[in-house]
Amino acid sequence: MPIKIEVKGLKKGFTTDKGELQVVDDVSFEVGNGEFVAIVGPSGCGKTTLMNLIAGFDRPDAGTVMIDGASKQGPSSKGILISQHGSVFPWLTVQQNLMFGLNGHAPRNKEQIADHYADIVGLKGFEMSYPHELSGGMLKRAELARALVVKPEILYMDEPFSALDALMSLRMRRELLRILDEERHTVVLITHDVEEAIHLADRIFVLSPRPARIQATFQVPFKHPRKLLSTEVQGLREAILRELGA
Repeated sequence: MPIKIEVKGLKKGFTTDKGELQVVDDVSFEVGNGEFVAIVGPSGCGKTTLMNLIAGFDRPDAGTVMIDGASKQGPSSKGILISQHGSVFPWLTVQQNLMFGLNGHAPRNKEQIADHYADIVGLKGFEMSYPHELSGGMLKRAELARALVVKPEILYMDEPFSALDALMSLRMRRELLRILDEERHTVVLITHDVEEAIHLADRIFVLSPRPARIQATFQVPFKHPRKLLSTEVQGLREAILRELGA
């Protein structure tokens, strides 16, 4: 498949009271067009810093990020970030949140597009609700719809379901897979949850403790829907956990 994202030799450090702190050190990988990759690593290893570099929200000290063969200098309309902190505007309804990024469309078309994506994520009937009127799972669906409605080519996902309980996280993962089956995107997922990575991704990169380097890469050969309790899946899970020192 054609290369969508190419990361070459990324390095990033920060100056602290105790001196220079190297966080990301010589990270390189490629992501194919339409591929879903997950990046896992121990707490504090630099996962979010790496995501900010890839998504263009921070500049590396060294190395490059290429999107479709062109050097990335900052955030781009080709990609959108879904983070653990949430991104909806609390003073707008679900429909208004989804319409917010639809520049260049007539008002009536904006409403139709917004309502279509609300329906896709299972929020039909809640278009006029405000974020505080939604459950945690419904709020995550609204955030997902807000990202999808602008039709990004790349979804950058930084632990998007970490605040949810285990059952709701599983439901959201299934919902995401259903949507990606209808509208294929290239996805980069940062997660601390090995099971989540195996459930969703085509490939998994395992980061070392800080400074982050890619210490192992795993192909996920299982077709969707995946039986997470199968012997083969559990074997892969154990191999990844061994790399993480668990």
